[in-house]
Amino acid sequence: MVVMRDADLSSAHSGRSALQRGRDRLGERRGRAADEAGEVAAAAGQQAAREERRTAGALRVLAPDVNAPTCPSRLILEHVTSRWGVLVLAALMDGTLRFSELRRTVGGVSEKMLAQTLQTLQTLERDGFVYREAHPVIPPHVDYSLTPLGEEAARQVWNLARWVESRVPDVMTARDAYDRA
Repeated sequence: MVVMRDADLSSAHSGRSALQRGRDRLGERRGRAADEAGEVAAAAGQQAAREERRTAGALRVLAPDVNAPTCPSRLILEHVTSRWGVLVLAALMDGTLRFSELRRTVGGVSEKMLAQTLQTLQTLERDGFVYREAHPVIPPHVDYSLTPLGEEAARQVWNLARWVESRVPDVMTARDAYDRA
């Protein structure tokens, strides 16, 4: 609790305006400091953008390496070899399909997995593997087909899927031996 004498009260009034002036000056200094900090941040941002452009040019020269932690090929590989990615690419090898036909072709897609399958299609479309054509009709009619890049990827993952199918007996034997040990 602050106790003030009468003399202090009269000077407090004039002191308040001085206090306010001090606050104003402090606010101005802070504003100038913020402006300077903003200019420094902008300069740093411009420097970072120049560095990014320079680095991006250098990245284009480097060969993709799936073993490198920041290589974009890792994410692309994940998209193509995901459970639904392989099955969708394989199903579209036979030609253009509507989503409902695609769902029937790829057996075992539950309603719960339907949303994940749609996400997979969008991801594959974004990566340039799948072409999506929406027809302006009601109810909506959407066709999916492979792009030339998608056809190439589909052949590769389809060969892998066929190899896996052919090696199921060997894998089952190896599992049994492991479980018995």
